[in-house]
Amino acid sequence: MPNIKSAIKRVKTNDKRRAHNVAIKSALRTAIKNFEAKAAAGEVEAATALYSEASKKLDKAASKGLIHKNAASRQKSRLAKQLNSVSAS
Repeated sequence: MPNIKSAIKRVKTNDKRRAHNVAIKSALRTAIKNFEAKAAAGEVEAATALYSEASKKLDKAASKGLIHKNAASRQKSRLAKQLNSVSAS
């Protein structure tokens, strides 16, 4: 543990930010898994709603710098392909 007051504050804020980022990333992964489960089951309406939620979470994470914007775009593209294959069937 640091002795300098500003360094102590940095440790505290870093811990807070890390916990926040972990929670957001976890929610993002959960949203993607929920969408993939509904898409695999063939439930078009539920999958469509979950796709928009997952897409929104991906955009938010990319804008905050939690994931790279190209990674978010790639994941959204893969999810959209899954949704199109379910709705075409």
